Amino acid sequence: MKSSLIKAVFLGLILSAHSIDAQVQTVDNSKKMEWFSNAKLGIFIHWGIYSVNGISESWSFFNNYINHENYMKQLNGFSASKYQPEQWVNLIKESGAKYAIITTKHHDGVSLWNSGAERATTIPQNSLAKKDVLSPFVSALKKSGLKTGLYFSLPDWSHPYYDINTRTKKRYELKNDPKRWQNFISYYQGQLNELSTLYSPDLLWFDGDWEHTSEEWEAAQTLDLLKKYNSNIIINSRLNQHGDYDTPEQGIPVIPPQNPYWELCYTMNDSWGYQPFDKNYKTSNMIVRTLADVISMGGNLLLDIGPRSDGTIPEEQIEILKNLGRWTSKNQHAIYETTRGIPFENYKGKSSLSTSKKSLFLYLEEAKNLTKIYGVPTKPLSVKIIGDPSAVVRMDYNAEKTLTLNFSKVKFDKDVTVAELTFETPSAFLNDFKKEKHSLPEILESKNTQEAVYDIANALNYDQNLVTHEGLTQDGLDMKIKKTSKTNPETIEWISKHAEALFETGKGLPAGHYPGMSALSKDRQTLYLFVEGVPTGSIALKGIKNEIARIRVVGEGTILPHTIYNKLYWSDRPGIIYIDVPKEKLDKQMTVIALLLNKPLELYRENVGAIENNL
Repeated sequence: MKSSLIKAVFLGLILSAHSIDAQVQTVDNSKKMEWFSNAKLGIFIHWGIYSVNGISESWSFFNNYINHENYMKQLNGFSASKYQPEQWVNLIKESGAKYAIITTKHHDGVSLWNSGAERATTIPQNSLAKKDVLSPFVSALKKSGLKTGLYFSLPDWSHPYYDINTRTKKRYELKNDPKRWQNFISYYQGQLNELSTLYSPDLLWFDGDWEHTSEEWEAAQTLDLLKKYNSNIIINSRLNQHGDYDTPEQGIPVIPPQNPYWELCYTMNDSWGYQPFDKNYKTSNMIVRTLADVISMGGNLLLDIGPRSDGTIPEEQIEILKNLGRWTSKNQHAIYETTRGIPFENYKGKSSLSTSKKSLFLYLEEAKNLTKIYGVPTKPLSVKIIGDPSAVVRMDYNAEKTLTLNFSKVKFDKDVTVAELTFETPSAFLNDFKKEKHSLPEILESKNTQEAVYDIANALNYDQNLVTHEGLTQDGLDMKIKKTSKTNPETIEWISKHAEALFETGKGLPAGHYPGMSALSKDRQTLYLFVEGVPTGSIALKGIKNEIARIRVVGEGTILPHTIYNKLYWSDRPGIIYIDVPKEKLDKQMTVIALLLNKPLELYRENVGAIENNL
């Protein structure tokens, strides 16, 4: 008994010490991660011999789309003849990015720098360029004041010491040739020594860790090695359980990752490296709105470019970066040094908070007259539109702690307009607030039709259908809704026109899928989106597993096209649905879009991780 008691006390001391140590590490980690957390935008650069033929980086031979010998012949065409690293850096800085990450070596094993590691294949020694293309870029990056990130592939599918060669071919089994594997560990760690010594990176971006366990990679030893050069080195999540931040890939998360530090790595089209026939570029508007989405969830956007083999950057990518720069330059105050925004229950849109919590930023993706924020603890000192000192925003704050903002005298940005609400003290928005409850007669008598319609849609979003049992009919004809002399005929007209979306419909989408209000049909097979004002671009919808049979404008029947980005055919992860609504089809009060699904609604709310496959 006494022995057990001593063991228990001893164990308690160990756990207590571990807890204290964990707290210290957390504090240290938050200090180290400060610049990364504040940065919000980084640029990813995939540049290698795969740009010669414009084929998939490394995966094209791994998947046997081209044999390894012919893939490596691209070394003879990689010239970097028009490469101007200073111009790259100027463009990156103009975009508003605070850091850049370049592929020093992809899975094909070709190193951009003059690596002295055993049997390394390098651009200076083995390509047409005959020069180190990494060093001048890093030098220009450091001179600019931007942070330096280096991508490094753990696997090397070309190196004779690595076990895996292609999807269908292995060189050896680790258990049968441990010495050969140890030679590979020495090879890749030696290259990391070189990169650390030559370039003093702020961040190392690993990839490919899924091919082996943490123990097989000797990940802990690798991390210790890197910290010898820089104790504050930041590592992404792909050093097999030894990273500082998460790296969801391609799919914009519906639910923010649990890790407070994360970064969405994202392509402009469907390709990481240069592929001349991939013209499936997202619009500049989509990219700006993606950045706003990521910021509102407390993350960073790592946006990819893929230069040509001569070192020039495709014009489409330059245009996107320049438009990003236009928006980030205008809205710096609402981008950098911000934190995750307020809950969807408080505001049906994207938002972020300043680190002091005294400013709330609303990212408006449409030109509209009003919006509402619920559970606001105190009335703001002021509301302004960033970048437009002449804009006037009127606000109304009521006893239910609901704030209504009027934007009728605002000139909206072509992509995203940012409104800043300033508070006297750090604002903690209420999560247990009393929801606005308006009776239907009260709503119908409101002279502000748009606000009346907003209140009907908002109530429906929370499963409070105000009209179904008050005389509404399925087709909006012969309605028995009670009217008085004060009833607003425009509101009645809107209800009648959109009866389909209001009759026996219920609670809409949870947070993260759509930055607005929505409703579901009784059979859950038709999704209704309430579209406020005039959207600046296509309506975006995330995390819908269903196939879409048809999309149309409610009340007048126009069939609408849609496109899907970032859908991988072999993955169950849904892509992002973009819906174009012609301006002439928008309702002046609020437009409703109906999506007919192939079966009852199914949502994807899982974590978005690394892509471990590229068939």
